[in-house]
Amino acid sequence: MSTDSIRRAVSSGRRRAEHPLAAYHVLLGATLLLLVLGVAMVLSASTIESYRIFGSAYTLWLRQLMFAVLGLVAMVVASRLPVRFFRRMAYPTLVVALVALVAVLVIGRDVNGQRNWIELGGPFRFQPSEFAKLAIVLWSADLLARKQGLLDQWKHLLVPLLPVTLGIIGLVLLEGDVGTALIMVPMVAAVLYVNGAPFKLFAGGALTVLAGIAYLSLTANYRLSRYTGWLDPESDPLAGGWQLLRGKSAMGGGGWFGVGLGASREKWDWLPEAHTDFIYAVVGEELGIIGSLLVLVLFAAIGLAGLRIVRTTADPFVRTASAAVIAWILTQALVNIGGVLQLIPITGVPLPLVSYGGSSLVPTLLALGMLMAFARAEAAAPASRRAARSGG
Repeated sequence: MSTDSIRRAVSSGRRRAEHPLAAYHVLLGATLLLLVLGVAMVLSASTIESYRIFGSAYTLWLRQLMFAVLGLVAMVVASRLPVRFFRRMAYPTLVVALVALVAVLVIGRDVNGQRNWIELGGPFRFQPSEFAKLAIVLWSADLLARKQGLLDQWKHLLVPLLPVTLGIIGLVLLEGDVGTALIMVPMVAAVLYVNGAPFKLFAGGALTVLAGIAYLSLTANYRLSRYTGWLDPESDPLAGGWQLLRGKSAMGGGGWFGVGLGASREKWDWLPEAHTDFIYAVVGEELGIIGSLLVLVLFAAIGLAGLRIVRTTADPFVRTASAAVIAWILTQALVNIGGVLQLIPITGVPLPLVSYGGSSLVPTLLALGMLMAFARAEAAAPASRRAARSGG
């Protein structure tokens, strides 16, 4: 390739990156690719578990396909809504989330030591903590947008934001769901950061969170086993270290290009939660290092597109909500992948857009649809301002 060709390609790439709708297109493309990959990987990873439970290899996959379609419709609708609609939904969403979080403590079902599911009838269950993430995004963004002129005062920045969000996190912890609570903390931190919170506030918060994690890890046997299994999985290879060792075996067995889609050996009842918490290990085994890196690149693309919205918008609601959504999705992806790679203890959170589960998938797609709506609004804003200046 000649030097002129390289220059033209670079110039073309720069023009595309600077296009007003670039963030929208990146969000849409990366989301759809991860969603398609997720549906394919759930089909591959869930067949053994599905056959064992239901007598059909495709039951879990068909449910995931239904969730994907519902979430996709929600995303498309959300991407076409005006910003003011999301602001109007802030308080109703918060009320519904709080009621559901309290209800799950009363009528919820225990799963793996966590009381965080409400039965909806038949095979369907609802996890209120996933919906609560969206409530934190909308309510905190609307609250601080209303108080923009007062945020230089600590009492207006922190109250009632921290009492309400910490109350939500506390309810999630009462359910035993430490993983989801850990996702919510960076969301609140992102909200505070983009609204000018001082560094010392984050330093104190980080120490408090670390102390809380240590306490919670030591006071529940199943969390303690995850922690000890993370530190030394070989010391208990048939119990606490089993999942991590099988996950590492899957990742290591894929090589550069993987063993092929559907050809995983670890999913044959060796790797626990292969279609949920540890689906990234199946991605690594079947699609190899290339497939694993592609997942990381797609999440990075979503993060960069969201940060572009945060950086360019003049709307405080859009800026705060975008920062919270990006913190939600990227933190959850990193926590899931970090657990599979033994970089951090296993927390039991799903990989966004990829793992099985409608309670996680639908709110995530809805939040990404909202980001797309913000990107479209930001692309239209310069034209609107030009029309206003010209009297159009």
